[in-house]
Amino acid sequence: MTTKACQLLPLAFLLLCGAVPAYAQTNPAKLREEIVALAGMGYCRGGDYLANGKDVVFISNRSGSPQIWKVAAGGGKPVQLTTFPDPVTDLAPSPTRDLIAFELAPGGGLNAQLYVMKGDGSGVKQLTKGGKTNNFLGPWSEDGARLGFGSNEQNPTGVDFFIYEVSQGTAALAVKNNGIGSIADFSRDQQQVLVTRLASRGNNNLSLYNLATKEEKLLTPHEGPGTFFGQIAPSGDVYLGYNKDRDLLAFGRISNGGPQLLAERKDAELADFTINHAGTMAVLVWNEKGRSKLSLFDLKTNKETRQLALPVELVAGVAFSPDDQTVVFTGSGSREPANIWAYAVGRNQFKKITDSPHAGVDLAALVAPALVAFPSFDGVPLSGWLYKPTGGKGPFPTVISYHGGPEGQSVPSLNPTAQALVKQGVAFFLPNVRGSSGFGKAFLNLDNGALRVNGVKDIKAVSDYLIQAGIAKPGALGIMGGSYGGYMVMAGVTQYPDMFAAGANLFGVVNFETFFQHTEPWMAAISTVEYGDPATQAAMLRELSPIHKADLIKTPLLVEHGANDTNVPVVEAEQVVAALKKNNIPVKYTLFPDEGHGWQKTNNRITSTVEIVDWFTTRLK
Repeated sequence: MTTKACQLLPLAFLLLCGAVPAYAQTNPAKLREEIVALAGMGYCRGGDYLANGKDVVFISNRSGSPQIWKVAAGGGKPVQLTTFPDPVTDLAPSPTRDLIAFELAPGGGLNAQLYVMKGDGSGVKQLTKGGKTNNFLGPWSEDGARLGFGSNEQNPTGVDFFIYEVSQGTAALAVKNNGIGSIADFSRDQQQVLVTRLASRGNNNLSLYNLATKEEKLLTPHEGPGTFFGQIAPSGDVYLGYNKDRDLLAFGRISNGGPQLLAERKDAELADFTINHAGTMAVLVWNEKGRSKLSLFDLKTNKETRQLALPVELVAGVAFSPDDQTVVFTGSGSREPANIWAYAVGRNQFKKITDSPHAGVDLAALVAPALVAFPSFDGVPLSGWLYKPTGGKGPFPTVISYHGGPEGQSVPSLNPTAQALVKQGVAFFLPNVRGSSGFGKAFLNLDNGALRVNGVKDIKAVSDYLIQAGIAKPGALGIMGGSYGGYMVMAGVTQYPDMFAAGANLFGVVNFETFFQHTEPWMAAISTVEYGDPATQAAMLRELSPIHKADLIKTPLLVEHGANDTNVPVVEAEQVVAALKKNNIPVKYTLFPDEGHGWQKTNNRITSTVEIVDWFTTRLK
């Protein structure tokens, strides 16, 4: 049966039964156009000022692949600076020189290479050696003389810290590191760097490292899991986000060998902060159940001075202008594509200075999700973002989408798949089950190791809630997710084989044994606390691996993967497809030859979204 014929079946059935909801009256060709338009929307992110203070550079996919663009600080027509065949994944302009450092990811994979170029896009120079090494862009020193970055060039199981000297045009190893981490900041005199070292996922430390003497001072001694991120102020004080001796991340300063509390929220975690060049003010970004809140903090009086009324739901990447009068940030939301916004500190005014393309999409007509909360099987509080069709009356066919990580968090972002499905009468739910970030340290660690079985039980709790609340139609549930979310898909269809009518596994883990064997060595090294140690807990990892229960699967599956994925290698997808074919379970497999862990190129995002929406609408309706 053709896809078009499958799409017509629900309409014909509804006509026979009488009333036809508004969402079912659009013809299939028009629906396909709307899906393509939604998936093809652009974004602008990662904005920061050039040293001249007059221009802002950012990453946008408006050309079809993420590249570097430039726009006047007050807004205007953007200019494209790079046209590489591979995606740009990060950038950092020098604070004092006409230079932009950036990451370029061959084939969309993790083996990103680092470059510098002039502010007009000319004079491109590669800093790293190429090949399969993984490299991670770090910060500039305040005077623009040095650039920090991480690389596993000399240590496959860890990431060492390197410094690029602009005057010499060379990079050299600065700090050895057993695990992974990064240089977080330079002191003003460049004698010290603030480094973060990750012991395991959900547990890191901050230290001050003297580049001349090689002496290191641990700033965050703690027991058990702990999260710390920081910045060195011009005064030399280290400010940080931390959750030592507390559950929710707060803002503080290192004092007498430990964090001194400066600002906290009872209902939110500190997500990020940025100190201005003068060292007088910080912008604090709070995560309140998935939405962003911004406040200004006076570093002289140690008080929050202003809560900002944001024009968007989500904020990331705050950066001050050279004169500290303005900040730029990436702003987005459930009905707002990611754009670069500017905030004038003195005037307390916001301005959107880019306009991400969204041809064919009426943003005002998009559905905003509602935040819902409910208990799991053992009383642990769960929550999630619910997108409901505006036409018709529930219960609806429903797709549940699990985030990656597992330390990720579902937030009210502009989700093309959700918007396309609700247009066709399918509800969409983004849960935050145990192990998600944003809800405190205790919640984050509720799924570690053998506790993962409880995270899998949350799948049933989510489905039960949606059905009992009259939202989801029994027998018409779908499940999808990417990366660790793909693991949750496979756990769901094996642990609860009669629960889901369709599933979509996007670059997900299915076999912990092969994951640990084939992922990047540094990724394997930091994942033993989260998942389990294959050297000592092989039996547990085998029990937690859905591939060993593949004979139980009854659910038709769509499987998508990137050929260049070194985080979750393609062997994971191949095992799923082979098992389902062996057992005559319907499976569709799409391998993107020019992608890594997720989709960077617009044409691939469109292909993926169209496939996902077709897959669920033809099987759930």
